[in-house]
Amino acid sequence: MSDLVPLTGEPLALDLVNTRPTAGDLLASPGDLRSWWVLQADRLPEEVPQQVTAADLAAVRAVREHTARALDHVRRGEEPAAADLEALNRAQRAAPAVSEVAWTGSAVVATRRRDGSAGRRLAACLAEAAAELLADPAVTKIRECEAEDCVMLFLATHPRRRWCSAARCGNRVRVARHYQRHKAG
Repeated sequence: MSDLVPLTGEPLALDLVNTRPTAGDLLASPGDLRSWWVLQADRLPEEVPQQVTAADLAAVRAVREHTARALDHVRRGEEPAAADLEALNRAQRAAPAVSEVAWTGSAVVATRRRDGSAGRRLAACLAEAAAELLADPAVTKIRECEAEDCVMLFLATHPRRRWCSAARCGNRVRVARHYQRHKAG
């Protein structure tokens, strides 16, 4: 993964889209995907595998691209391309979730499981997260960071929020403004 630390803490689908900053791709290799997966592990239903393959990476990157394009339209109230929606549906169908029931000796428990390779299961989970976000009325509150050199998206939980991260972009913008004010004097 590059020196840039991925932005996390937004809805999972946005965190995925935000792996495409202006400087490079945070999911450029299977190792990068594994590192990102580790960062998101507490939000995902399965353990991070020891090996992540190029096919796993391709499946996740495809979901990322379709999610990004669909979000770009939906957050502005526009119709997304049918091909992007169908690709997200296909990714979910590639590793459908099934609630398996079993008797523990005293009660029935349901465990949600997916079939397929680790990458297909992850891609299906991410496509499901994208579907939930795209269908959420809050999708219209998704904004692009106002920092000049940033393309990160965030869900504005406060109407005055302007940056993807106050510590990252907000601080850079404030420092630049301070520099400009004091340079002129």
